Amino acid sequence: MKVLVATKRVIDYTVRIRVKSDETGVETSNIKMSMNPFDEIAVEEAVKLKEQGKVTEIVAISIGDKTCQETLRVALAMGADRAILIETTENIQPLAAAKILQNLVKRETPQLVLLGKQAIDSDHNQTGQMLAGLLNWAQGTFVSKIELKDTIVDVTREIDGGLQMLSLQLPAVITTDLRLNQPRYLSLPNIMQAKRKPIEIIPLDTLLLDTTSRLHILKITPPEKRHTGIKVANVKELIDKLKKEAQVIT
Repeated sequence: MKVLVATKRVIDYTVRIRVKSDETGVETSNIKMSMNPFDEIAVEEAVKLKEQGKVTEIVAISIGDKTCQETLRVALAMGADRAILIETTENIQPLAAAKILQNLVKRETPQLVLLGKQAIDSDHNQTGQMLAGLLNWAQGTFVSKIELKDTIVDVTREIDGGLQMLSLQLPAVITTDLRLNQPRYLSLPNIMQAKRKPIEIIPLDTLLLDTTSRLHILKITPPEKRHTGIKVANVKELIDKLKKEAQVIT
């Protein structure tokens, strides 16, 4: 069984985000970048399935400029067999990403696609669902447990009310949640081996896809500073302040 895993290069989750002075975006110059944490979990799960003998090949995919090769090297060091970079400098939004992945699925013919439930930069949580819709495949989102059985994959989803168990007929698209696994530390030999593995680079324009942006960012601003909290002596004082100062009740 072949598994395709989508990965995205984002600002590292440990970095304090700073908004540009012109409010057009966030600062990315000289900022530590890394693989999206949810995508890292997806790669780890694919590698675990391969170690169990249920997967024969793992293909890591990334969409972006040349620096995304670093993200793919991490996936290769974790255990991916091949890597493909769809090279572009465009701002790729969820629908465009889903179309690109759909194109690669038709080319690579995997039985399973794994990707993080969302990217920590845009936080859209849309690409996996859109990809499943375009492919007309079964989908399992927010997955915290995967059990592969021949042509069936059993998944446990995290939902507002608790957990939901589903049996999906392969082929399927699965988006991974935090509690699915703990990604492994990379060993030095694996990192060195990953540096020698080739990465296939495909220019986006050769795919002849419509990747026009549907969303336009007007401006990005930092959140307002929280006001200092106060203590009230009793319920009457609380209600009075909610009415007169906060004006959230009448």
